[in-house]
Amino acid sequence: MNAFTEQLTPEQHRLEAINRWFCTLDDRALRCACPSTYHEELLRQADEMDRLGLVDWREWRDLRRLADRWYLKAIAGADYPRR
Repeated sequence: MNAFTEQLTPEQHRLEAINRWFCTLDDRALRCACPSTYHEELLRQADEMDRLGLVDWREWRDLRRLADRWYLKAIAGADYPRR
């Protein structure tokens, strides 16, 4: 059974990829369990979107900067409650 009766437009494909990236960004379980894997996955997805031409270099740079910022927060323990 074919899940899609129509192919995604390039813009829909782009939005799906960006949505997947932000879903990964919001993955608290992965961020807490293994911050380095979390960071590497975000960078990998951003690089793949760039390779496929789904984002321009400014968007690619912004995604990578955001990944770096969240990684630094993760290794600083921002997801854990303070006592």
